[in-house]
Amino acid sequence: MKLTRRTLLWSGLGATGALVVGWSGMPPRSRMGKPDTLPPAEGEVGLNGWLKIDAQGHALLAMPYAEMGQGVHTTLALLVAEELDLRPDQVRLIPATHDALYGNVAVLAASLPFHPRDTEPGRETTSARLGQWMIRKLARELGLVMTGGSATMADTWDVLRLAAATARAQLLGAASLRWKLPVAEFNVVQGVITHPAGGHHAHYGEFAAAAATTPPGEVRFKKRDQWTLLGKPQKRLDIPARTNGQARYGIDTRLPGMVFAVVRHAPMLGGTVSRMNSNEVLKRSGVERVLRLGSVAGSTEAVAVVGISTWHAKQASLALDIDWAAPVNGRLDSQAIQRALEGQAQAAVDADAGFSFHQVGDAPAQLASSPKRLNAVYKAPYLAHATLEPMNCTAQVTPQGVLVWAPTQVPGLARAVAARVAQVPEDKVTVHMTQIGGGFGRRLEVDSVAQAVRVAQETGGRPVQLVWPREEDFTHDFYRPAGVAVLQGGLDAQGQLQALRIGSAGDAITPRHLERNAPWLAGPVDTPDKTTAEGLFDIPYAIPHQLMRHVATRSGVPVGYWRSVGHSHNAFFSESFIDELAHLGGQDPVAFRLGLLKDRPRHAAVLQLAADKAAWGQALPKGQARGVALHESFDSTVAMVMEVSLQNKVLKIHRVVCAVDCGTAVNPAVIAQQVEGSVVFGLSAALYGRIDIVNNEVRQKNFPDSPILSLRECPPIETHIVPSTLPPTGMGEPAVPPVAPALANALFALTGQRLRELPLQLPG
Repeated sequence: MKLTRRTLLWSGLGATGALVVGWSGMPPRSRMGKPDTLPPAEGEVGLNGWLKIDAQGHALLAMPYAEMGQGVHTTLALLVAEELDLRPDQVRLIPATHDALYGNVAVLAASLPFHPRDTEPGRETTSARLGQWMIRKLARELGLVMTGGSATMADTWDVLRLAAATARAQLLGAASLRWKLPVAEFNVVQGVITHPAGGHHAHYGEFAAAAATTPPGEVRFKKRDQWTLLGKPQKRLDIPARTNGQARYGIDTRLPGMVFAVVRHAPMLGGTVSRMNSNEVLKRSGVERVLRLGSVAGSTEAVAVVGISTWHAKQASLALDIDWAAPVNGRLDSQAIQRALEGQAQAAVDADAGFSFHQVGDAPAQLASSPKRLNAVYKAPYLAHATLEPMNCTAQVTPQGVLVWAPTQVPGLARAVAARVAQVPEDKVTVHMTQIGGGFGRRLEVDSVAQAVRVAQETGGRPVQLVWPREEDFTHDFYRPAGVAVLQGGLDAQGQLQALRIGSAGDAITPRHLERNAPWLAGPVDTPDKTTAEGLFDIPYAIPHQLMRHVATRSGVPVGYWRSVGHSHNAFFSESFIDELAHLGGQDPVAFRLGLLKDRPRHAAVLQLAADKAAWGQALPKGQARGVALHESFDSTVAMVMEVSLQNKVLKIHRVVCAVDCGTAVNPAVIAQQVEGSVVFGLSAALYGRIDIVNNEVRQKNFPDSPILSLRECPPIETHIVPSTLPPTGMGEPAVPPVAPALANALFALTGQRLRELPLQLPG
């Protein structure tokens, strides 16, 4: 049987055992929950699984999503405040329970390998509509709680507004029953219900108990012209705590009687401890014990030193007398891996190796007959996440159960791994999510949680905070995979793009992530992973003949999700190559792209807005040049224009102009912040980011080896938002992918040198 995206979808779902007779015909599980979903507390009344009302009439919002700088806690509070007619500061966040209703449905639906043309709102194909309905239904059963994939806004847009609008209807209904007056005559301002003619007024807290048993009747969302909060720039609610030191990150956790542990892994990826003598270290003041840690949740074997402070533990770990053994399954070398990837990507083009993610027309035949052809090879290295908050977790194991305090993006997986390590049922594990000092996908892993729980089993019931020194983080990450793509394009005599053929190669992330973090979801064989090819098979341009194949490899290097995942490097490949084709055809890069977007008006509008705001086509000062890139990821589209120069052979970025279509702009201020942070993040990777592996050892140890963009280097960044009434989509990642190609294209316009490998380095 020929393996297509459709058969892949159904076979993949079937492998989970979820598609059984009868199940598919049942209605999807409700995500509203019940009044008793949230734990009871004095003075608080639950109205559904998301909301309580307290005695002051304020809303308490259950929060299963991690705050890692993306502003999601503010934005979700705004959704509730708008529908309940509250001020944003009248919405207080409380921890969500481990109920399945908080599972992220949107992120799993987005994992299906459909082309964006098949899922465009209002133009969905039958296969895409059915596939997404089924995976959303399955996701509600799985209840996988996670913050990632830029999916939080898409996931909560309807359910949180419905929860708040339903609560409002119940509260007004309770007031109507008490006052014996029609709801239509009530006004609500900042949570106070008034009846002007009758002189009645009372806040929500006075009706909460009655509202819990009051049917909501017909529930309606506010109309857009009634919004007072959404669509307008709003201050972030967490800024005061972040600036005055009150915010608590994972590493800030302090508990009575707590001890501290520091991890030291085998320096070789996959290495082991062959001999250890801890006698001298244990004589040190402030050192309690030394433990060997086996490989768990994908980690390399390690030792942990427990002491009265992190400093005592770290100094002792460095003094340990240890011999390490290299892994027996061969040596890892990043240069050798990249050479192999080049051959495999070429095979995808020459021999149809790998999986075909997208095919229209006959690209090979059209390329053979094209009067103008271009062939290019693009490369990207491994990358570390390098979160500013080091990897850490605090755990406590007692006869009553396991307590975990962790800066995690996946509290459910953290709970599961803690239960496995401690050998207790999951309902005996409580995970407290802290603020996160940078996630970028690294905290979708639970290796540090597993290690902390293992150490806590040996501390006599005392809590222990386990910390990874920076060097451990750089050298034992789950890296963004290295990738290679071979791109071939063919133009007709008029310079119009007629054919595009792409072959790429690189490790698949999703199967490896499932194996180490959710083995119950991992299949016996790897199915094609959309993240390997996103940014290549799903570009928006109307090209009559396209073929995109990917060869999924298993290099042995631990790989994981990195901010914007496959888009992070594939956009560099595709948008740089589109620029090359424009140059081959003698066309302006913006005009060339617009010519390929005649049936994609949303994308064309984003590109045109960026070009207009950047004054594209107008002369720049001598010695400066512009580059452009356009990319869609996570259902959001970003166009970017970058202005650069070389001053004494040193790159200077003068300005970055961004245009964004992310559906409804719930909070334009947060969108601009996310774009700015993404540009800085993307520039750091484009200019400096790489991980080199020699004989299984990572060469980069700390930020001096892999710098981030300095304040002096940071350019002015403009963000312009395309108005939209469509549902909101994510902005935590979509502004990262166009950074590298916009910069590379600007450097080509400036110097005439085409850079096809990351990080970008001009010769000489």
